[in-house]
Amino acid sequence: MAVMALWAWHTGRSPRALLALSWDSDWYLGIAAHGYGRTLYWPDGAVQSDLAFFPLYPGLVRAVTTVLPVTGGTAGLLVSWTAAGAAAWGIYLIGERLYGRDVATVLVALWGLLPHSIVLSMAYTEPVMTAFAAWSLYAVLDRRWLWAGALAALAGAARPNGIAVAAAVVVAAACALVRDRRDWRVWAGAAVAPAGWLGYVLWVGVRRGDPLGGYFAVQAGWTSRFDFGAGTFRFVRDVATRPMDLGFTMSLMVTGVAVVLFALLVLERPPLPLVAYTAVLVVIAVGGAGFFESKPRFLLPAFPLLVPLACALRKARPRAAIVVVAALAGLSFGYGTYVLTLATMAL
Repeated sequence: MAVMALWAWHTGRSPRALLALSWDSDWYLGIAAHGYGRTLYWPDGAVQSDLAFFPLYPGLVRAVTTVLPVTGGTAGLLVSWTAAGAAAWGIYLIGERLYGRDVATVLVALWGLLPHSIVLSMAYTEPVMTAFAAWSLYAVLDRRWLWAGALAALAGAARPNGIAVAAAVVVAAACALVRDRRDWRVWAGAAVAPAGWLGYVLWVGVRRGDPLGGYFAVQAGWTSRFDFGAGTFRFVRDVATRPMDLGFTMSLMVTGVAVVLFALLVLERPPLPLVAYTAVLVVIAVGGAGFFESKPRFLLPAFPLLVPLACALRKARPRAAIVVVAALAGLSFGYGTYVLTLATMAL
């Protein structure tokens, strides 16, 4: 944030405006202020409706502006910064429980130094979803099924890919029920987990006159659909055959690294809920079409991908670990500044 702010001031721009009002932030703040109902019609026939955006984050922003004398942009930043801190705490606790304090500390540091981590300081939904996801997964590991289900429901109400948290809870619950089918808390947690995601999808569908397909039609208007990786393949071909903006190339690299890290995560044999959660996020990112430049942002909640790297850094010599962390910091500081102040693509 400091590096970005210095460059923004140097170019005569407002750091707060860049963090609070860029790209999707404007849609979320509009929903918070006026509710749903905004639609843009473009000359190429595209129809972009604000119904594509899930309601939890705008609801939190509205709540903050009701309680505090602040504008929507400031409220959005307060929500995001608080959620990012809660997410870091939850990620640390998961890492500490499974691998010890050293790995947990490195895991949080790596998550905060991802190339797109500037998003965690913006008025975006990724910090909120990651916070609920991390604490839901921690509750699963602690076998607190009601908490796990409720937090998964909130994660699902924050973002479309929040369904990954519900998938993790359901998978863990299924394994627990194999051992003991009499625990009503397991059944309740599994039943509640997808409620946030399903509730909003069905609400949009009813509002659009198509309960099962209405929400996905709205997403199609944003060119977002699940095509089993066909769009990703076409994008890889375009990057390989013609010059592209740095942001597109970086997005391709980050997505490719995520796939490799997922394979390494599986080899680490972490608890099944973490594997299920991460697998769904990776599949959605790789298998979905549209806005390829946003895929690294979609992968920000997939913090378990960093477990293999965190474990490796714990075993590495201090000098090597310092070099890796410093290199990631430099990349994060520079690229975060680039995407907010120089890049013309959507974030």
